[in-house]
Amino acid sequence: MEKITFMPDGEEAVDFYVLEQTTIGGVNYILVTDAEEEEDGEAYILKANPGADSNEQVYSMVEDDDELAAVAGVFENMLDDIDLV
Repeated sequence: MEKITFMPDGEEAVDFYVLEQTTIGGVNYILVTDAEEEEDGEAYILKANPGADSNEQVYSMVEDDDELAAVAGVFENMLDDIDLV
């Protein structure tokens, strides 16, 4: 499982583990968890944003409820063994 580090502005860095990724309407989304391996953990959907540095991808949490529901539905269809709430 690929590990990425999320560095929120003004906050401590947090490691996430990528469960799946998809592209919808030309926008990249990743489904990540804060738990390694098969442990239960919190799941988050992050949306790719254009970054200033072309060597680095910038992601932000999906906060719009409609967008979150649509993308969560896609990830649920991709991964049979998870339920996103």
